[in-house]
Amino acid sequence: MRALTAAVLLLALFSVPAVADSSAPAKAGATAAATRPAAHARSNSPSASQHRIVWRGDIVSARGFTNDLVDAFRKEQGGVLTVQPFSTVSGIDAVIDGSADVAGSARAMHDERDAERGLIFQPIALDAIVPVTHPKNPLGNITLAQLRQIYLGRISNWKDLGGADAPINLYSIAAPLDGVEFSFRRLLYRHGDQRIAAPRLYLNTAKLEEAIAIDPNSLGLTTLSSSFANKSLKMLSVEGISASSQSIADGSYPLFTTLYVVQKEDAPNRAAIDDFVVFLNSPTALQSMRRHQLVPYSEAGDVYGRDGTRLAFIDSAIVEVTPADVAAMPRAREVPPPMSAPRATLESSISFAPGSESTQKARSNLSRAKQEQSEAAEEARPPSNSN
Repeated sequence: MRALTAAVLLLALFSVPAVADSSAPAKAGATAAATRPAAHARSNSPSASQHRIVWRGDIVSARGFTNDLVDAFRKEQGGVLTVQPFSTVSGIDAVIDGSADVAGSARAMHDERDAERGLIFQPIALDAIVPVTHPKNPLGNITLAQLRQIYLGRISNWKDLGGADAPINLYSIAAPLDGVEFSFRRLLYRHGDQRIAAPRLYLNTAKLEEAIAIDPNSLGLTTLSSSFANKSLKMLSVEGISASSQSIADGSYPLFTTLYVVQKEDAPNRAAIDDFVVFLNSPTALQSMRRHQLVPYSEAGDVYGRDGTRLAFIDSAIVEVTPADVAAMPRAREVPPPMSAPRATLESSISFAPGSESTQKARSNLSRAKQEQSEAAEEARPPSNSN
């Protein structure tokens, strides 16, 4: 009996740990399994603490890098990026009215539009503005002077450019403040809202490209990033220089534009916006830009310093077809100048620590500097004449 009792106790002693050991891995596995889906859910089903960014803007920026970053922003930052591509001005207006956090813009701020004065235009990349036509068009090059005259309606046949005896069917964008067209017109006419003779108008460059692809006599403008891989379009060289990321970077291609992200200074979602802007300088974002033939602004060198030479080249190329009064107008730079000290400090702080105390202090210093400038301007203003 004692032997039987001892045997039972011995069996119980070794059986209990065996059950515990076999269940312990299952419990740990269950814990890990519970943890993994939670982490996975965080990247796919955002919580309230995650950054949510609504981006609206130009087709060029959307196709050039923003569309590619939706998944990357979720995986690397745990945030949600909603992309609404349409046009530059629709994005800027959405930021102004608060329906979007950031805008994609293929042009700089329009100084004559008061609503844009309170916005921050931050350069992200450079892209080439390229004239495009149908692949069957035998013409391969066009000059700046010819482009200027075509868009004014003074050249209307391909034979005047050395091509076939056929009308030039000119395509353009309906919105006068569209990014690509605005930048092009500023370069050739010194007015971004210059009126042109283009009867075929489209909502954005994507629709314009579709129309050009089916018209053998077509001519329009898009960008290198949008057209370099599009076999249904033919890019024309300008002044004998082909658009490429290299010719943009070295300044030899004259028609390039800056792509910006636009935001409000006092946006309620400012911390999330700052993080998104920092993300646009991440290796993932920069690689996406390069893949689409864009030149990341951080890798473009002294763009502002080279811009004077570029504009002088354009002016010399169109001088014979430019009225004297237009030629005498002051030429506005097409790329942003080096930032003022308060702004530079703020942007640097955002790049390294968006939510830090130093960044908040930099914002405060910038606001104070703006207030002081406003007060100084008010004091310098002559008293109004009541008569």
